[in-house]
Amino acid sequence: LYRAGVGRAMRGSDRQTGSMFSYVSPEALVPPDYPLRAIRVLVNAALERLSGDFDALYAAGGRDSIAPEKLLRALLLQAFYSVRSERRLMEQVTYNMLFRWFIGLSMDAPVWDVTVFTKNRDRLLRGEVAAKFFAAVLADPQVKPLLSSEHFSVDGTLIEAWASMKSFRPKDGSGAPPGPGRNGERDFHGEKRSNETHASKTDPDARLARKSNGQASKLCYAGHVVMENRHGLVVAATTTRATGTAERDAGKTMMAGLDRAPRSTLGADKNYDTRDFVAAMRDLGVTPHVAQHTNGRRSAIDGRTTRHPGYAVSQRIRKRIEEVFGWGKEIGGMRRTLLRGLERVGWSFTLRVAAYNLIRLPKLLAAPA
Repeated sequence: LYRAGVGRAMRGSDRQTGSMFSYVSPEALVPPDYPLRAIRVLVNAALERLSGDFDALYAAGGRDSIAPEKLLRALLLQAFYSVRSERRLMEQVTYNMLFRWFIGLSMDAPVWDVTVFTKNRDRLLRGEVAAKFFAAVLADPQVKPLLSSEHFSVDGTLIEAWASMKSFRPKDGSGAPPGPGRNGERDFHGEKRSNETHASKTDPDARLARKSNGQASKLCYAGHVVMENRHGLVVAATTTRATGTAERDAGKTMMAGLDRAPRSTLGADKNYDTRDFVAAMRDLGVTPHVAQHTNGRRSAIDGRTTRHPGYAVSQRIRKRIEEVFGWGKEIGGMRRTLLRGLERVGWSFTLRVAAYNLIRLPKLLAAPA
C-alpha cells in the first residue's frame, strides 16, 4: 500500500532509538482522573499528621535512611497491586513509572536494596506506625463525616501462617524429626496433635485452627475488624493468636476502645452469641445484634432484641464485613502472611486494612452528599 502522491510504504519503522536527555516526569504520565491521585492526597495528609511520630523513630545524626513516607507509600502499593514480595516490589519500582510517581521517586532515582528496605520497614514496626497510619486516615476532615458512631459490625478471619505443618512438633521434644533434605517427609499417621501439646518450631505464635467442621486444620493467626455500618469502612482492627475465643475477646477489646455514641449497636454472626459476650456488650452500653443459634443451643438474646426493625437491618448489613476479608485475601495478600510472629503479622494486617479503606474512599468522597 502506498500513500497517495507519495510513492512510499505506509508501514512505520521498527527502529528503536534512545535519547540522551528526557524531559518527562512521572507526574505527566499519570492521567488526571486516575484513582491513585485521590488516594495519594489522603495518604500524604495522613503522613503529614504522623511527621512527629516519624521524628521520634530516627536518631539525630548519621546517614540518611529511607524516608518513612516513601516506605509506607511503597508498602501500600504492594497491597493495592498484589505484589507478592518486597523483592518483587523493588523490581516493580525500578521500571514502573506509576509506582515511582506514587512513592515520590524521580525517573532516575536509584531504587533501594531489598534488604535495606526490609530493615527500615522493621523500624516502622517498632513504632506501631501501621496502627497510627490507620487512625490518621480515619481522622482526615473529609473522612470523619462518613463514619457512623451508632451502628457497627464485627467479625474475624483466619490468616494462614508462614509455617509448614512439619514444623508443628511436640513441645517436650519427642517425636521423629522430618526426613533429610530440603523438604523431608514426615509421617503424622496415628499422632494426635493439639495446641496444648505441640508448637511450631518455625513460628511459635501460630496456632492450629480451622474455620469450620469438615475443613483442614492449618497453622494460623486470627485477624479481626470492626466496621461502621453507614459506608462499610473499617474503624478498628487487631490480630491475635487463633484460639477458640479469639473473635469474641478481640470484639470486646475493640469495642471498648472505640469512640461511639450511647446505645450503639453491634451486628455479629452466631459465633458471638454467647452469654459472656452479650453481657460484656451491654456493660459497654452496646446493643448486641448477634445472630441467634438455631440448632437447639440456647441463644443469649431473645425477642426483646430481635423484635426491633434495627436488628434485621444489622443482620443484613453485617455481611458486608466479608468484603474486607475478601479484598484482603484476594488482592491485599492476607490469605497467607509472609511474615512470622504475632507483632509482624498484626502490623501487616493493620496496614492492609488501612489500604482497603483507601481503596473505597475516593468514590465515597466523590459521591453527592
